[in-house]
Amino acid sequence: METLRKRSLFALAALLTFTTLRAQTADDIVNKYTTAVGGKDAISGVKSLVLESSVAVMGNDMPSTTTIVVGKGYKNESDFQGTKIIQCVSDKGGWVVNPMAGAATPTAMTDDQVKAGKVQLQIDPLANYVANGYKVELLGKDSADYKLKMTGTGVDVTYYINMKTYLIDKAISKSASADGGETTINFSDYRKTDAGIMYPYAESLDLPNFSLAITIKKITVNPTIDPTVFDMPKQ
Repeated sequence: METLRKRSLFALAALLTFTTLRAQTADDIVNKYTTAVGGKDAISGVKSLVLESSVAVMGNDMPSTTTIVVGKGYKNESDFQGTKIIQCVSDKGGWVVNPMAGAATPTAMTDDQVKAGKVQLQIDPLANYVANGYKVELLGKDSADYKLKMTGTGVDVTYYINMKTYLIDKAISKSASADGGETTINFSDYRKTDAGIMYPYAESLDLPNFSLAITIKKITVNPTIDPTVFDMPKQ
C-alpha cells in the first residue's frame, strides 16, 4: 500500500509539472522577460540612446558608436583602420557607407533592407511586439532556455530566453527574403542602466562570413539627438 501511495504521489507530481509547463504561453514568457529587463514603464521611458563600443573583428579592435531615437532613426558608425563604415535606418529610409563592400559614398538601401532594419528603431521590440503588430510563438525549450520566434519585422528572430533569469541568452535572426543570411548573437554581462533597464554589455555575433565581439564601454540614456544625423548626405 505504501509503495502504491508513493507511486501515486510521484505520478501526481509529474502530472502537475507537465501541466504547468504546458500552460506556459508565449505571452507569459514575454511578460516575465519584460519584468526582468526593467518593466514597460522603464522601457517606454527611454526615448533615445547612444552606445559607445569596442568591436573586435579579424584580429582588430575598432571603435563604434550607435545612436537610436525611438521610432525615428538608428545609426551605427564604426572606424575600421581609418575606414569609416556607416549603417543608418530611419522612418524615411536607409543608407550605408562601406568602402569594403563597394559603397564608398552614401548608398541607399533596398526596400527589403529598410524594412528589416526598422526593427532597430526600437529599444526593445520583443517587449512591445503587440503594439508593433509583430507575432510571437513559443517553439519549446532548448537546454536552459525557452525558444520564442518573432515574425513580422522583415527579419525572423528566434529568442532564447533563460528559464531562470528570463533575460535573452541568444538570438538567431534570418531575413524573411529568400536569400537572407542567418546571424547568431550571444548576450552576456547584463547591467542596469541609469534608466533602470537591463542591457547586455557583451555581445558575440556569428555572421555568414565572419564573427565579431562587441563590448559596450558607455551607455547614455535620453540624450538630445539632432534628427538630421539620420539624413542621407547629399552627393
